[in-house]
Amino acid sequence: MCSRCLRPVVVCYCANLPTLPTTTRVVILQHPRERDVAIGTARMASLALPNAELHVGVRWGESAALAAALSDPARPPILLYPGEGAKDILTEPPAGPVTLVVVDGTWSQARTVVRDNPVLKALPRYAFVAPEPSHYRIRAEPSEEFVSTIEALMHVLGVLEGDPARFRALLDPFHAMIDAQIACQARSPRARVRHERPKVPLRDRLPHAISERFEDLVCVVGEANAWPYSSGLENPRDELVHWVALRLATGELFDMIAAPERPLSPSTTFHSELAEDTLHAGHPRHEVLDGFARWVRPTDVICAWGHYGTSLFVDSGGTLPERLDLRAAAYKFHNKKLGSLEEFAGEVTPLTRGRGGRRLAMLAQIIQRWRAMLAP
Repeated sequence: MCSRCLRPVVVCYCANLPTLPTTTRVVILQHPRERDVAIGTARMASLALPNAELHVGVRWGESAALAAALSDPARPPILLYPGEGAKDILTEPPAGPVTLVVVDGTWSQARTVVRDNPVLKALPRYAFVAPEPSHYRIRAEPSEEFVSTIEALMHVLGVLEGDPARFRALLDPFHAMIDAQIACQARSPRARVRHERPKVPLRDRLPHAISERFEDLVCVVGEANAWPYSSGLENPRDELVHWVALRLATGELFDMIAAPERPLSPSTTFHSELAEDTLHAGHPRHEVLDGFARWVRPTDVICAWGHYGTSLFVDSGGTLPERLDLRAAAYKFHNKKLGSLEEFAGEVTPLTRGRGGRRLAMLAQIIQRWRAMLAP
């Protein structure tokens, strides 16, 4: 194995790596599942760009490394990710040097990372339409206009640094990797034989806590006052406004509203299904956090649909014990696309007020349904 590119020596691309200094600071946030993909390009880009740094993770709200990277006043941070309000970086590049934050992963992984990290959602957003098709001949992109991480950096740095031709050199190790991979496959063709997978018992397809720690299971839902990053607010981070929890074994319910400290987003009352007067009449946020800290037990397992609600609570200053992502558990258990929580859970009777009360009932129903399937 090559200790630099971490590839087998027979397919090492290090001899083709350029060294391309930049005034742009490049920060690549790589999803952990992408780190072990042999034909990924994030590490390749970080090796070719002296002013680039590569970090691996999913939660970035408490990352000291990212906070330091985003705090350079001479190079304000921007996020390279498509979405509503994103400027075309090829036609409207930012003025002056910047810190370019790039999320590396599949489109699904990148979407989750951006959605669940307020520190990223708050950054000015830029995107682009690739001026040429991807050269990634060994990995299919979801659409023709999508490109790999290193190709995206080639296009964007060419504009930011004012020298597109120089950054074409980023394709040299990329092409070398692809050519070596294709040649290796040609030398060692292997028949594609479909083997029937052994059936996994239902109990082993669910997290241990679902079947063995029912007394500790606590379902939670968090609702936010969420302004889009393009709103112009000085600090558009999502703020917790409603926190509900249910201890499944006893039926104990926790339900508190945190009064918003910023103006309400136009969509907050619609999404939370709580009236504006109800929200403003809520408790100070610290009382909600302290109240839940007294209610929850150290041995509890916090069950939520995805990471947004729990991350919102933690980013607001709260602490949580062990956490369990029911969406990931459901995907593993059913082995199919799930859709939204509402689509997966179906109709329920809300346990308390607002959308939070309805979604809390959905989480409880999902777990009870699973446990019924495990019953003798």
